[in-house]
Amino acid sequence: MAKSKVLYGLLSFVMIGMSAGAILQFVLFRRMEENTGKFHWKNDADARILRTGLVKQEVISWSPRIFLYHNFLSPEECDYLIAIARPRLGKSTVVDVNTGKGVESKVRTSTSMFLTSAERNYPMIEAIEKRISAYAMIPVENGELLQVLRYEPGQFYRPHHDYFADEFNVKRGGQRVATFLMYLAEGMQGGETFFPWVGEGTCSCGGEEKRGTCIKPHKGDALLFWSQSGSDAYAPNSAQVPQ
Repeated sequence: MAKSKVLYGLLSFVMIGMSAGAILQFVLFRRMEENTGKFHWKNDADARILRTGLVKQEVISWSPRIFLYHNFLSPEECDYLIAIARPRLGKSTVVDVNTGKGVESKVRTSTSMFLTSAERNYPMIEAIEKRISAYAMIPVENGELLQVLRYEPGQFYRPHHDYFADEFNVKRGGQRVATFLMYLAEGMQGGETFFPWVGEGTCSCGGEEKRGTCIKPHKGDALLFWSQSGSDAYAPNSAQVPQ
């Protein structure tokens, strides 16, 4: 994990329902396209929500699907999320496959917290969720509550997958199909998100050379990776671990 500074990350898990999200993204971008060249756009709010012209997409992998969005969050949004989360952080848990409840585990040593349903109505949170929805092409209502995580020096999350392996959570809210991970802090040594079965080369992860693909954290960047393909098959290659 980060060796010199604390790493903050924002997680959004999204559930099944891609078609409505694709329509939403098309509508937002289409409205901006129709106003191109005008001195004042009628849809300046949409442009601000999407950070049009600022967000740059990088394809990390097509199989499994992994995309990196540079400059997805503004510095102010990152700082705002950290300020909300800091006083409410508690020990992170993992899902018990038998009960579907969160339990403490040695495989995950970070601290974390979930934003509340009421906080989803805050203007900045609402804008971030709409942006996630547009770029992931999944409706806002299919997303879980945003979760902020903090990794201090030496903390980690062992290799895992984000989709549910238990029937309890699937029946309660549906299966997770994708994860949207946003980095809120800068200046890390370590702190990479590691995909051990993606790519054929090696990368530096936690100061060690490992075979796979490593994503280094940069403040404002966002990482989207899919746990389920269009054929409803799960992608074990999407296992990831901050180091």
